[in-house]
Amino acid sequence: MSGHSKWNNIQGRKNAQDAKKGKIFQKISREIYMAARNGGPDPDTNSSLRMVMDKAKSANMPNDNVERAIKKATSSTDGANYEEVTYEGYGPGGVAVLVETLTDNRNRTATDVRVAFDRNGGSLGETGSVSYMFDRKGYIAIERENLDVSEDDMLEKVLEAGGEDLLTSPEVFEIYTAPEDFTEVRDFLEKEFNLAQAELTMVPQTTVLLEGKKKEQFEHLLDKLDEDDDVSEVYTSIEV
Repeated sequence: MSGHSKWNNIQGRKNAQDAKKGKIFQKISREIYMAARNGGPDPDTNSSLRMVMDKAKSANMPNDNVERAIKKATSSTDGANYEEVTYEGYGPGGVAVLVETLTDNRNRTATDVRVAFDRNGGSLGETGSVSYMFDRKGYIAIERENLDVSEDDMLEKVLEAGGEDLLTSPEVFEIYTAPEDFTEVRDFLEKEFNLAQAELTMVPQTTVLLEGKKKEQFEHLLDKLDEDDDVSEVYTSIEV
């Protein structure tokens, strides 16, 4: 895992999605709704809600949207029944792909995800076909601009907080944690730093480099999955 950077991938996906803010906010609102409905409206006692709220903050989602989703969840008695479903498959060039969805119609979602794979050089697999190639990790990013902290000092703070690994580049510090330690590490670090990203994620054990037509196909596959209202997250083993 050491040496695997998510930052370039995160930034690339954000830039590509700038024109789709409304759709992204809609997806996050659905996740906030489900988290608040299942665990209550207080992020201090509902870690799932806290993580989705962090996600909303990273996406620059307005606070009004967040509060509206929480209010809807706590006041609704007959809301939609969503379920979480994960799909696994391969993209062009053998890139492993995990697709996390939140859906109220499993058949619709399965069909749409399968079509996205089939039409863009990929194929869906069985449950477990690629998930073993990923590790569940906590991920925190701290941008280095205007930050007067050396790599050694940051490493000391990360270890003190309980983090597992620190990756550095001129732009960002990237911290990885065990999933069970993520909340504690995040809370420790945000007392002193502004966190650009904080989430639980899936980190590939190995990566695949794509070029030319296969890379274009893969990017088109990601675009189609991002456009799907039911898709919450997409994790891949592509090398950025």
